[in-house]
Amino acid sequence: MIRVKICCISSIVEARLAISLGAAALGLVSEMPSGPGVITDDEIASIARTVPPGVSSFLLTSAHDPARIIAQQQAAGVDTLQLVDRLPRGVCSELRAALPGVRLVQVIHVLDEASIDEALEAAPEVHALLLDSGNPNLAVKQLGGTGRVHDWTLSRKICDRSPVPVFLAGGLRADNVASAIRAVRPFGVDLCSSVRTEGHLDPDKLGTFFQAVGAA
Repeated sequence: MIRVKICCISSIVEARLAISLGAAALGLVSEMPSGPGVITDDEIASIARTVPPGVSSFLLTSAHDPARIIAQQQAAGVDTLQLVDRLPRGVCSELRAALPGVRLVQVIHVLDEASIDEALEAAPEVHALLLDSGNPNLAVKQLGGTGRVHDWTLSRKICDRSPVPVFLAGGLRADNVASAIRAVRPFGVDLCSSVRTEGHLDPDKLGTFFQAVGAA
C-alpha cells in the first residue's frame, strides 16, 4: 500500500481534512530559503499536537546545526524530521543519538546521475529518503515545493538500491501519480501544491488524488 504524505499543512483544519481522506503523514514546513507552506514554530507545534497515533508528523527543516534541529524537534513534538538540505558528515548520527525515538528522512534533490550516489551514501544514516525536484546549488536554494517533475528513471535506480524506504515527490498530480508509482515503485508519495486551490487544501482535488493512488 502506497503511503501518501500531504505537505505544507497550514492549520489544524487542513490536518484533519488530509487525515480524513487517507493521509499517512503530514508535512509541516519551518523556515526555508524559498518555496511554499512555511508556518511559524508555534503553529507547527499546535498542529503536531492534534495528529493522532498512526499518522506521522514531519517537520521540514533547512537548518544545518544539529543543536538547532534538535531544538526544533523538541519544541514541535513531531515524530519525524525531514532534512531538506545536505548536512555535514556526522550530523545525522548526532541527531539519532540525541533523538532516539525520532525518524530522520533525508531529502535528495534528483538532478543527475550523481544524485544516485548521494542517495545511497545518505541512506544508511537515516530511516528513509525522499526524492524531490529542488536545486540546492542555486544562489537562493530551492529545497522543495517547486511543482516540477524530475527524471523518474533516476529515482527508480535509487529505489531499487536503497536499503531504506523511499518517498517520491516533485510535481505529482492526480493525472500522473499512477504513472509515477509504476515507474518508480516508491514506498510513498509526497505532494503539496496540486491538491490546493488558492493556497488552501481542496477536498475535491485531494479526494481525486487518493483515488488515483488507489487505482495505481
